[in-house]
Amino acid sequence: MPGSLNGHTALITGATGGIGAAIAERLAADGAAVVLAHLDDHEAADALTRRFTQASMTALPVAADLRDPDSVHALCQQAHERLGPIDILVSNAGAYPRIPWAQTTPGRWREALDTNLTSHYLLAHELTPSMTDREWGRVITMGSVLATAGRHDLVGYISAKAGLEGLTRALARELGPSGITANCVAPGSIRVPAEDAVVDDPEAMTVRQLARQCIQRRGTPYDVAAAVAFLASEQAGFITGQTLRVDGGWVLG
Repeated sequence: MPGSLNGHTALITGATGGIGAAIAERLAADGAAVVLAHLDDHEAADALTRRFTQASMTALPVAADLRDPDSVHALCQQAHERLGPIDILVSNAGAYPRIPWAQTTPGRWREALDTNLTSHYLLAHELTPSMTDREWGRVITMGSVLATAGRHDLVGYISAKAGLEGLTRALARELGPSGITANCVAPGSIRVPAEDAVVDDPEAMTVRQLARQCIQRRGTPYDVAAAVAFLASEQAGFITGQTLRVDGGWVLG
């Protein structure tokens, strides 16, 4: 929908690779100015910004540690000063450490929740007051079908993602009267380089994954970006508190 987000500014976290970069590209192509939030991937952020600028799209790279309230505040303040009020938040960043249950120490548990749940709270809490003032906004969080399907060695990650769905529903109730929608996108098995790097045999893993799905191909970052772009648009203005699975029919219930 080229031009459907003209006049809006979106902040995308984890924006320098994989799903985050695809989301940033799609929202920028639809007309939004985009803030490319990342932890420390300066080279990729700068390259993405140059590509967007060459295509006459507005992009601002900003580094931030989303687990730190002060860093989140500085990120949002810099984005506001450079591009104006943020009215679309795509809270995408997270981490996927595979840790067996027996090795899930209290420290690793806290780290999983800080990275995959508390960071989303911090961003939404920082940005939604200005959305409320303008009586328009979109909060889109990035969940996972594993919050429903489960998987071994990911108890902290899965618990955080389940909590993120709850946070999103709560925000829908809290913010709806102010014209703000809050929805969660839950990707399934999306093929990105980072995923291939953590498995011994990516092709064998693909065969196992397709056996779980209705649609017989791996998902791509652009499949997820299309769902996010819809939820960010005016056309989705009566949709809130939902979790949209982009998983090829892996989880049907």
